[in-house]
Amino acid sequence: MKSKTELLQKKIEEGKAGGGAERNALQHKKGKLTARERIGLLMDPGSFEEIGALVLHRTKDFGMEDQQFYGDGVITGYGTVNGRLLYVFAQDFTVFGGALSETHAEKICKIMDLAMKTGAPMIGLNDSGGARIQEGVRSLGGYADIFYRNVSSSGVIPQISAIMGPCAGGAVYSPAITDFTLMVEGSSYMFVTGPNVVKKVTNEEVSSEELGGASTHSTKSGVTHLTAGNDIECIIKLKKLLSYIPQNCEDSVPKIPYILQDETRECLETIIPETTSQPYDIHKVIDGICDEETFFEIHTNYAENIVVGFARLAGRSIGIVANQPMRLAGVLDIDSSKKGARFTRFCDCFNIPLLVLVDVPGFLPGTDQEWNGIITNGAKLLYAFSEATVPRVTVIIRKAYGGAYDVMNSKHIGADMNFAWPTAEIAVMGAKGASEIIFKKEIAEAADPVKKLQEKEAAYAEKFATPYLAAERGFIDEVIEPKDTRKKLIKAFAMLENKVAQRPGKKHGNIPL
Repeated sequence: MKSKTELLQKKIEEGKAGGGAERNALQHKKGKLTARERIGLLMDPGSFEEIGALVLHRTKDFGMEDQQFYGDGVITGYGTVNGRLLYVFAQDFTVFGGALSETHAEKICKIMDLAMKTGAPMIGLNDSGGARIQEGVRSLGGYADIFYRNVSSSGVIPQISAIMGPCAGGAVYSPAITDFTLMVEGSSYMFVTGPNVVKKVTNEEVSSEELGGASTHSTKSGVTHLTAGNDIECIIKLKKLLSYIPQNCEDSVPKIPYILQDETRECLETIIPETTSQPYDIHKVIDGICDEETFFEIHTNYAENIVVGFARLAGRSIGIVANQPMRLAGVLDIDSSKKGARFTRFCDCFNIPLLVLVDVPGFLPGTDQEWNGIITNGAKLLYAFSEATVPRVTVIIRKAYGGAYDVMNSKHIGADMNFAWPTAEIAVMGAKGASEIIFKKEIAEAADPVKKLQEKEAAYAEKFATPYLAAERGFIDEVIEPKDTRKKLIKAFAMLENKVAQRPGKKHGNIPL
C-alpha cells in the first residue's frame, strides 16, 4: 500500500497541482501553454526545483473548503537558465482563474526573499484574474506584501514580468514596479479597471484588447517593453533579455569570448545623407558599431524617436540610447525622455555600460508638450544620465542642438568619453534659425534678403555647426572618422571597465517624477 506522501506526489504528477487534465486541455485549446509548460520552456532541462507544491489555501467560507488544489494556483521554485540561477513563479489560470490568495502570495514572497538573499533574478509569469474575492482583505494584503518586496528588490536584482493572460486591478502594480514587462498578443491584457467598469463610469465602449492589450501597451502607454505572438515566443524573448543582464547589482556584465580583428567598418561612411535635413535610420549606425546581430531593442514601438536596447561590443554587454532621425527628426519629447531615462537607470543599476548616439535637433515644441510637462519629463532624462556612474560614452553623429545637446550625455553632465563624427553640428540651434536671429537687421536691410540669409547661414555653419569648436574646449575628446567608431568604442569601454565613481552620501535623490 502506498504512503500518503506517495499519493500526494502522484496527484501532483497527474496534474492536480495544475488544475487537472481537463482544465489543462482547455488552456491548450485557447492557444496557451500551462504554467508547468512555461516553466519547463524557460528553465534548463531538469534544473527546476519546486517549492511549496503541497500548499493549500486556508479559506473556509463560501464553500471553498471543498475546493482544494495543491499549490493553490501558483507554481514557485528555482532553477537555471543557460546555467545561471534564477527564481520563478508561474500563476496557474486553471486553478480559480489564477486568483491570488493569502497562501498564493506567501509562496511568491518566499521565493522573492530567496532571490534577494542569493542575488539572482526574479521572474514572474503572470496569468491571473486578480485578487481572490472569497478571501477579502487577506488577498489584498498578499498583493501589498509582494509590492513591498518588488520595491525592496528594485536595483538589487533584475525583476522581469511576463504577462501571459489577464492581469487586472491590483495585480498590475507588481509588473509595473519590475524592470521589464513582456506581453503576449491576443491573449494577455493589463488594466486597473476593466471594460465593464469603464463603461459604467465613463460610458465608453471598449474591449479588453483595446483597453489593455499588448498592442495598446507597447505603442500608446509604454507599459510593456516587449511583445510576442505566443507563449513560446514570449519565453524565448525573456531568455534572450536575461542573456544581457547581470545576476545582481554587484555582478559584472555578461561577456562572451571575442577575438579582436580588423574592427574598421566602412559601411558607416555612407550612412549620413549629404543634406542635413534628410533622415536616415539610426539602426544602420547601431548595426555597424555593435557585434553582428546582437542588438536587442527594447520598447520598439513606443516613442520611436528614441531607440534603446542591449547589444554586445567585442563580446561585452552594453546598453544603447540613440536618437532616431526617422521619427520626428529625432527630437526629444515627453515619451522619449521617459523611455530613455527608464532604460538609462536600469543600466546604471546593474553595471551595464552606456553608449549614447546623438542626432537631436532639440525638444519638441508645442502647447501639448508644455502643458503635459515636457520640462519635468525632459529633466528625467537629464537626471538619469547625470546620476549614472557606469561607463558612459557618447558619439555625436550629426545634430546636437540647444539643451538637448546637454541632456544627451554631454561631457558637462559626467560622460566619460565623447566622440564626434566630422558631420556633427554642435550649436545652440540650426544655422538658418540662428542667422535669422543674429543677423535679422542686416538681412532685412540687404538688397537681396534671401541671398544675404544664405551667406550668413553658411558663415554661421562654418564657424559653429561643426564639432571642432567643442573639441577645442575639451567638450569633445576626439573627432573620429565614422569607419573607426567601433574600434574607438571598444578601446574606450575597455579602458573604462574598472571605473569607480564616488557620489555624495545621501538617502536618495529626488528625481522629478
